[in-house]
Amino acid sequence: MKLDIIVKNGIIVTATETVQADIGITGEKIAVISKDLKPDSGTQVIDAKGMYVFPGAIDVHVHLQLPFSGTISADDFENGTKAAAMGGVTTVIDFAIQQKGHSIMDAVKARRQEADEKVCIDYGLHAAITDWNEATQAEIKQVIDYGIPTFKMFMIYKNEGWMADDGMLFQALEETKKYSGMIGVHAESMDVLEMLIERYAQEKEKWGAYAHTLSRPGYTESEAVQRAIKWAEVTGGRLYIVHMSAGESAQYVHDAKERGVDVYAETCPQYLLLDDSVFKGENGHLYATCPQIKKKEDNTQLWQGLVNGDIQVIATDTCTFDTKQKAMWKGDFRKIPFGLPGVETMFPLMYTEGVGKQRFSINHLIGLASTNPAMLFGMYPKKGTIAVGSDADLVVFDPNKKVTLHAEDLQTNCDWSPFEGWQLTGYPKTTISRGKVVVSDGKFVGESGHGQFLKRKPVKKVDL
Repeated sequence: MKLDIIVKNGIIVTATETVQADIGITGEKIAVISKDLKPDSGTQVIDAKGMYVFPGAIDVHVHLQLPFSGTISADDFENGTKAAAMGGVTTVIDFAIQQKGHSIMDAVKARRQEADEKVCIDYGLHAAITDWNEATQAEIKQVIDYGIPTFKMFMIYKNEGWMADDGMLFQALEETKKYSGMIGVHAESMDVLEMLIERYAQEKEKWGAYAHTLSRPGYTESEAVQRAIKWAEVTGGRLYIVHMSAGESAQYVHDAKERGVDVYAETCPQYLLLDDSVFKGENGHLYATCPQIKKKEDNTQLWQGLVNGDIQVIATDTCTFDTKQKAMWKGDFRKIPFGLPGVETMFPLMYTEGVGKQRFSINHLIGLASTNPAMLFGMYPKKGTIAVGSDADLVVFDPNKKVTLHAEDLQTNCDWSPFEGWQLTGYPKTTISRGKVVVSDGKFVGESGHGQFLKRKPVKKVDL
């Protein structure tokens, strides 16, 4: 067997085991895992001595070149996937958002046209349902058969034309259940949210960016989470709570799982590591996201949810807006483009803050960032593990490398970072995507168009 690449002397870490061995790659696949593999002439050898070798991280929640708030998110499919690779992410899932009066597949084809020739790593799409009717309902199976078994529905964004009411969500859960699909929800309570936003808008000069947090307290999320769980419980559909930010939400998920509800959840680094005091700073408007960053007690509860299994996935909700775009708010918190850069820093941040601070094991981190997403979103064992026959998506990770995060050093097109100045210990050195080295010694060496669209499979049963 001719090996194109051998990753030698590394410590292989999966969600379930840690072993010292070499990995032999032929073409796009892992061909052999063994000790002391010998190179042929022409075999590229990557020495991982003293380092970990992880399956590539999978960020199942990114928004690249997303039109929003009168602008377009700053990282397009090319640079956004370069940034992902630099951070040890080898697969991302973006969104194809249905437009009113159009089919879901119209949105999918349009999004693929934007992405296919640009992506530097593999990517998939979720289909966002905004216009539920008989035609949309009839299209669900077609979309799943096409390779998109996961859908998203927004419980807010009425003005953008994206909002799904409870009846739409209920019917979508019923329909996707027939074909082992899954509905992801952006859970916030629209009516209460709108009322609070208008209340604080009356004194927007007084509150500045902090009005963003005052108008979006934790209960505006947790109430919607509880409601969505109820619809999943009575329909038997599979529900996934995206970007969960409130500690109370995690408790509702915990209670629902105890009752046997088919519900899963993700959270993001910003909800684990930052609190709403950021909005009181001079540049507080930069941190505006949706849902917004909550309080320190929410951080604590979300970390606990990751540890005890109530939250199964770490993702980012990457939606990059630079300082010029964020300045569009002009003092009105209602007009801040929502979103943060995150895909590039997710994995090293979670290693430092999760493993480094002994919140959970290194294997548990791989579960949260790679294996669980692959299993839940229909990519396992092609993605999400290190095994013979799996895609050669690998990260050589230096656990001793010390990095101080600065926006100017990152690949992202963003000129600021929510984690500016953070001290990290542990950082990716080399990233391999489907057998191709795309990051070497911390430099991007891949090419646009290398990434492929992933046709994912519905998952009948998920045991996480």
